[in-house]
Amino acid sequence: MAGRGFAPKQTRSRARDTKRRDAEMQRVEDDDELRGPLLPEGVLPDDEDWHPRTRQWWDTWRASAQAQVFIDTDWDFLLDTALLHHVMWTKGRWEFASEVRLRAAKYGATPEDRMRLKLQIETPTDKPAPAETPRSTSDRRKNLRIVSEDAV
Repeated sequence: MAGRGFAPKQTRSRARDTKRRDAEMQRVEDDDELRGPLLPEGVLPDDEDWHPRTRQWWDTWRASAQAQVFIDTDWDFLLDTALLHHVMWTKGRWEFASEVRLRAAKYGATPEDRMRLKLQIETPTDKPAPAETPRSTSDRRKNLRIVSEDAV
């Protein structure tokens, strides 16, 4: 079966590889801003409307963090992919699903795809979680007593 092999691991085992990899990663902050063009009208045969699922798919790409670095040729390629997506959903032509998946992977649709592209999406809420303070054994016993008394 053809493929590209395993996705790169999130963390490297060697310190020298980690430093080099961090330098190679392109970081993009997610801001939920809509970019790129709307789906064009009049490109489908018989004045057909875009499938609602394709409209949602397109808007997801427009709001994606990756869209910040898209250029005109990227949007053209995604439009061709949207046509395949529309036919897949409208006509039930599921054999197009693999092509849509491959094309979306070129733009980092999944975490694995973004690892291959060396693209890291940072969200404003990406903050280290506060360390949980250890609770003593006596606190645990008190909580168990309260729960068991409520059950009676």
